Amino acid sequence: MELCITTSSSQVLTLNNRLIKISLLTPLKNSNSHLRRNQTSFNSLKLSPSFSRQIHLHLQQPPLHRHTWRVSASSASSSTALGLDKDRLPADISVTETEEPNSRVRLSVEVPEAVCEDCYKRVINEFMKQAKIPGFRPGKAVPESILLSYVGKQNVQKATVESILKRTLPHAMSSVTGRALRDSVRIATKFSEMEKNYSSRNSLSYDVIVDVAPEVKWIPEDGYKNLKIVVEIDNDIDAQSASEQELKRRHKSLGSLKIVTDRVLQIGDVAVLDISATTIAEDESNVQKIPDAESKGFHFDTEDGDKVLPGFLNSVIGIQRGETKSFPLMFPESWKQEHLRGVHAQFTVECKELFYRDLPELNDSLADKLLPGCTTLEQVKETLLQKCHEVEQTAREQATDNAILDQLRKMVEIDIPQSLFEEQGRQFYGAQLLQVQANMKLNEEQLAILSSPKAVNEYLENQRENITNAIKQNLAVGDIFKRENLQFPTEELVKEVENSVAEFKRHKQEYDEDRVKEQVQEILEGAKVLEWLREHAEIQYITR
Repeated sequence: MELCITTSSSQVLTLNNRLIKISLLTPLKNSNSHLRRNQTSFNSLKLSPSFSRQIHLHLQQPPLHRHTWRVSASSASSSTALGLDKDRLPADISVTETEEPNSRVRLSVEVPEAVCEDCYKRVINEFMKQAKIPGFRPGKAVPESILLSYVGKQNVQKATVESILKRTLPHAMSSVTGRALRDSVRIATKFSEMEKNYSSRNSLSYDVIVDVAPEVKWIPEDGYKNLKIVVEIDNDIDAQSASEQELKRRHKSLGSLKIVTDRVLQIGDVAVLDISATTIAEDESNVQKIPDAESKGFHFDTEDGDKVLPGFLNSVIGIQRGETKSFPLMFPESWKQEHLRGVHAQFTVECKELFYRDLPELNDSLADKLLPGCTTLEQVKETLLQKCHEVEQTAREQATDNAILDQLRKMVEIDIPQSLFEEQGRQFYGAQLLQVQANMKLNEEQLAILSSPKAVNEYLENQRENITNAIKQNLAVGDIFKRENLQFPTEELVKEVENSVAEFKRHKQEYDEDRVKEQVQEILEGAKVLEWLREHAEIQYITR
């Protein structure tokens, strides 16, 4: 029965038992920014292999910028941030860098004949060491023509192309070292085309596509330093009214329901209702049922009238057991289900049962039952009020953080890489899938369906706006942390990492300590940024 109004709760991250008021999932980062490409949290789901497969989109859009240079054959550095070892080349390769949309760079690589020939010789020598050709001792020199005949010219050619790629790719990636997102490198040229190219020209050319860390552009520049935030606070979280409602709820739980036999429904009663609804239209042929508003045996507490559709309570007050009432209502524009907003509906309600509450007198004798450990009613009220104050403060801080983060994403322009979008989306989907699995205990077949590429792609597309907003928030927070040179105590990081590792061990779960450290650091950084922003922002609170 979708008649109840519920307030939307914000995301709260917890670091062990410590509350972190930040409405982000774990930020992504590399060694220099909040952009580390890591699949650990997602892969830990142990889903089907196809679930974590990269989804590559080919964007057919005009390039934005191009630059060509020659990469020295004797360039230093033994490796890049991508973990690709460099091997000295006999000649320079030519690399043309073209900027593309979504923070993507295309590297067009031209490998000269000298490099290809050197790779060919290495491949021949390697085959010569491994091949066992009749009439020749293993490891001894074999005429090239005989070796090609035995191994196969096409196999040698494939091996040569592979060798060229392996040796030249690290050099080609030099220009994006420190900028490239891990696991985003992809050779765009088909292998068959490279084989054909090498066979006809004895040289090789290929394209590499790589996502790079996007630039965070603030509009206006440094606008985050002078934030003006309006925070809307739900009236439900007011400590005084919330504590009174909680006391009333606990008092009700001590009473009993008794059948009403001689009067109509009034405030304080509980009614069991069968409810149905249809749309209102001038043409009766267009009248449709509203399934979301239908319910059988709905227990309606008249003291919760503010939590149902406006006008519903007043329309059913006065109904008798066995009576049926019909009345029109309109779903407000603020209704949580978008497809019902503004809909005019005709409700039909049948009262199946009618009860009143028989409550014990509210005095000190009920104190321990209302709240174990309390001896007086006043003590119960004070304790509940204190707890509600804590909830109110937490909710206020959470609402403030959410308002700040929402403002930040509106102030930044970021050309988000596709690989980053997909990874953040997978993290969201993985967390959601874990929750579903915990609540429903899915079998292997159901899990396989939900973890299929099709299911993931549909989620990514349906949640594109939410995923994009989360990435903008994450990157904006990371950028502020660097710009303002914010820090947190090292001992706090060490302590939280130790606590997190202890939790993993206690639950006998596998973990990567380096990744745990990264995630803890990211949460602490995010909390530090929000703390700094709250101190420097102009914040106004409005109760709704």
